[in-house]
Amino acid sequence: MNELLAGAIEAHGGIERWQELTEAQATIVSGGDLFTTKGLPQDPAPRRMTVRLHEEHASVTPFGAPDQTTDFTPGRVSIEKLDGRVVAERTDPRRSFSGHALETPWDPLDRAYFNGYALWTYLTTPFLLAMPGFTVTDIAPWREGDEIWPGLRATFPPRIASHSTHQDFYFGPDRLLRRHDYHVDVAGGFAAAQYVYDCVEADGIMLPTKRRAYLRDTDGRPITSRLMVSIDLSNVRFG
Repeated sequence: MNELLAGAIEAHGGIERWQELTEAQATIVSGGDLFTTKGLPQDPAPRRMTVRLHEEHASVTPFGAPDQTTDFTPGRVSIEKLDGRVVAERTDPRRSFSGHALETPWDPLDRAYFNGYALWTYLTTPFLLAMPGFTVTDIAPWREGDEIWPGLRATFPPRIASHSTHQDFYFGPDRLLRRHDYHVDVAGGFAAAQYVYDCVEADGIMLPTKRRAYLRDTDGRPITSRLMVSIDLSNVRFG
């Protein structure tokens, strides 16, 4: 395994502990300009996110109505009643974003797909980078104030739905995640720099509880006046 990735995985709880776990749950509160731009402004109500750790599967409750939830996998996304009745569904959901620009409106299934893959990625980082099919290489470090954050570029396999095929991860001196860069292919491919803060330990796993994704300029710097997505996590549990 890449030396930096090995160190990051150990700092976040270690691969042995990760392999003992199958699921993560967290209360999420999200917002940001992206959802307003897409015609689906996000209210500040807390929601419960559930993801499987070793396969890409996620859901959020409630969604669209108090008695509704989502069911996401890369090949299908649905909005369902809590009793399992399907309200709306879409197979091969990535195809629905073909030709999208940043300003292209989303429908609720588009939003559910984005939410599913994004939160699955965030709740499984950095461990997902050691899954079969991923490749990682060292990249130039990022200097942030007085710190230098070494970085990895990950190439995601086609079977994993995420922001983009190539994504960059930067780690602090303690090897905890500090920043995550990517292009949002489902929203015209805009460049994002996501900063993460306030790590907590939950059931032996370390993860950040605050994420702030900004538009990224051509020099890699965040445009702090353009907060595209904010996510706050609480009540995190692994089991």
